[in-house]
Amino acid sequence: MPSFVGRERELRSLAAALDLVRSAVGSPEPGRCLLMRGRRRVGKSRLAEVFAEQSGAPTLYFTASKQGARELGLFAEEATTSTLPNGGLFAGAHPDSWDAALRLLAQALPTTEPSIVIVDEFPYLLDADPSIEATFQKQWDRTLSRLPVLLVLVGSDLGMMEALNTHDRAFYQRGSEMVVPPLSPAETAAIVGSATTADAFDAYLITGGLPLICAEWPTGMPLWDYLAHALAEPTSALIVSAERALAAEFPSEALAHTVLAQIGSGEMTFTNIARAAGGLRATSVTRALDLLTTKRVVTREVPLSTRPSKEARYRVADPYLRFWLQFIGPHLPEIERGRSDRVITRLQAGWPAWRGRAVEPVIREALSRLLPLDGLDGAAVGGYWTRTNVPEVDLIGADRAPLARNVTFAGSIKWLEDKPFDSGDLGALAAATSLVPGADERTPLLAVSRSGCSAHPAAILGPDELLAGWAAPGPAS
Repeated sequence: MPSFVGRERELRSLAAALDLVRSAVGSPEPGRCLLMRGRRRVGKSRLAEVFAEQSGAPTLYFTASKQGARELGLFAEEATTSTLPNGGLFAGAHPDSWDAALRLLAQALPTTEPSIVIVDEFPYLLDADPSIEATFQKQWDRTLSRLPVLLVLVGSDLGMMEALNTHDRAFYQRGSEMVVPPLSPAETAAIVGSATTADAFDAYLITGGLPLICAEWPTGMPLWDYLAHALAEPTSALIVSAERALAAEFPSEALAHTVLAQIGSGEMTFTNIARAAGGLRATSVTRALDLLTTKRVVTREVPLSTRPSKEARYRVADPYLRFWLQFIGPHLPEIERGRSDRVITRLQAGWPAWRGRAVEPVIREALSRLLPLDGLDGAAVGGYWTRTNVPEVDLIGADRAPLARNVTFAGSIKWLEDKPFDSGDLGALAAATSLVPGADERTPLLAVSRSGCSAHPAAILGPDELLAGWAAPGPAS
């Protein structure tokens, strides 16, 4: 299995940032800063490491590790053994503050060639001492930006990393943002060797495009063979990645774990989540949902139409975590005692219905990348539902979100094997669309089907057309 897969676009972006530093050597402020964020286990650290290796530039790579007062000593150790030409300045040094450590770093950096400084898991430092953000800002402004250095601050706490570059924060406009997404369905398919484009979407729903899981999938192995193989090994990436990510993301928030488990099991509305979690108080559920959405682990969605709605639904943002919470996490004891066969049996029974729901946000993202298409237009793609789910429409295109001025199309997803989208499905879609605010009989109808279409809507998309969305430029992930 390859140890590093994909990421050509991200490597090009990092190389371009370093080229900017190189071309500015000798200018007053040649330094550049990147704020790199992405979900846990998505491969940010490995990407940064490979980039540094390929660049050949002198590099300091430091990973924060929640060790409090020891972090400064660990930083000094990494600087001493780094490839910075003057890293030896840190030998025997005992900086008593990050201010002192960064001043010493400035002395260790070369002045006539570009260098790279990577601080991984930067949010861990901020958790321990929020004032570190202002310290980095001060030293960046005074010394580091005046040196030919590419400073890369890496973090998995998406909300915190996003907030670093907002107007009321110390580091505002001092760094360019870089998002490292999971591997796309197309990249996932290429790595695992999916036999068909429909299989590619199945592989993506299971792995979430996480490189470590994809790399452990034997090339060309069919889905059910892979699942039997991975679930029989308790230390496989498919089993342990979610546990490790959740332990790092929510080390002590038991309530967040409880609420997340209910969302992962399919409880999407606030009321149902509270009820399934044992009748939690509304304030407790609200607090947990705020934490989960701030960290981008859970996504809050509202119906897309020309009428405001408060009928919010919550879903797990990462396809792999959604899969794990449904089929693996609740049954870890069985896996640990060697009864993965029972997990597979349960998975096979629930797979068709689960997959039909889980693929919806992936199809919406594909559509947002593909638009405009013949007969279809729109700047936003969502869904529509009411409290009673009558009507419920899988796909709504609109000129904007969350409140549209115009509904541009409506669509239905049929993702079953050997069951084409037929005239009955088209009639049901037309009837439901007539009840969507902003839609009428002239609204173009779209059929999205895994197994073809025997009806005649305005547009038809299958796995081949959808997968092409990730070959198009599309919006940033």
